[in-house]
Amino acid sequence: MTAQYDYYRQALEGERLPAAFVDLDALHANLEILRVRAGSLPVRLVTKSVRSVAVIRLLLAAGPFLKGLLCYSPAEAAWLASLGFDDLVVAYPSVEPTDLAAVAGQLTTGRHITLMVDHEDQLDRIATVAAAHGVVMPVAIDLDMSSDFPGIRFGVYRSPVDSAAPALALAAAIARRPALRLDGLMGYEGQIAGLMDEVPGQGPKNRLIKFLKRRSIAEVNERRRATVAALAAAGHRLRFVNGGGTGSFESTRADPSVTELAAGSGLYLPTLFDHYAAFRGRPAAGFALPVTRLPRAGMVTCSGGGYPASGPAGADRLPRPWLPEGGRLIANEGAGEVQTPVKLPPGASLGIGDPLFFRHAKAGELCERFNTLLLIADGRVVDRVATYRGDGKCFF
Repeated sequence: MTAQYDYYRQALEGERLPAAFVDLDALHANLEILRVRAGSLPVRLVTKSVRSVAVIRLLLAAGPFLKGLLCYSPAEAAWLASLGFDDLVVAYPSVEPTDLAAVAGQLTTGRHITLMVDHEDQLDRIATVAAAHGVVMPVAIDLDMSSDFPGIRFGVYRSPVDSAAPALALAAAIARRPALRLDGLMGYEGQIAGLMDEVPGQGPKNRLIKFLKRRSIAEVNERRRATVAALAAAGHRLRFVNGGGTGSFESTRADPSVTELAAGSGLYLPTLFDHYAAFRGRPAAGFALPVTRLPRAGMVTCSGGGYPASGPAGADRLPRPWLPEGGRLIANEGAGEVQTPVKLPPGASLGIGDPLFFRHAKAGELCERFNTLLLIADGRVVDRVATYRGDGKCFF
């Protein structure tokens, strides 16, 4: 066994398993990496990658360069605003009336929440709710930042607003509605920020991804810059231009039109952020499962563990055995809802009741499986805090 395994085993001694945890020492180290990489730009904290009010507060207090929150749901933003948070931007469009009404209600108390839009049909729904509550709703335009190369869609299918012309048309439509106000623009280059480019054993694929990234960075930075310039020339004042994610700070900073970055995954550092050329971090979040069976030599079976991440179905979306190092899932079983078998590395030996440590593929999604996060510092549990689930919240 390694010292790292013993460290976490001792820290969780006596805790009920399965259990999810955050290593505060690693979390603060990752926060410092983000600060250095951000340079002079502020960073908006992505809440879907954290999903714990206590951890959000901890991060904002520890990282003064973190300015505002980037939320994933209007209902989430309204709830966080009710808890005292301010300057919240919702990263995805929504037209659910009850959620929009919750946001409008918070605006009447003086909180600042900005909703994302990318289509004129969304505007009427938002404006109707805003007018009913007697507020002017701030909205931001979602600029699609994917690159279309011959035969390749390099990026995600996100917004239909992909250049200056549709952005100007949408801005004009916003201006025609007294209950709405254009507040900002977001251009998230997911194919740069969220795609690993130094995966061991994938040399040719890594080289292709790096080549496509280089081409895409030049193209999307210029497109975002031109769109912001066109909006300014037409008289539209933007409070913020948000861009980037954990994996793209360096390239996003090269666009002078960007006024703030966004990040979240680089704090917990899930497995889908292990292999980037631009940065390295420390795993700061994980979960422990108890060994409950010894089906054969060199293999253990743990209780629980079926916590796959969202996205395209595949082995990379499954949680990964972490400690002891070198463990692996069984291909025809994977991570199961009630039990997860794991092939141990040579020399490792676990008994009934011992913990086996895993890391999740994506950051905050782990919190949807647990009510509580155990906060570890200096080798011991120093606090127990609620996840969104523990607070009784489920936004999707």
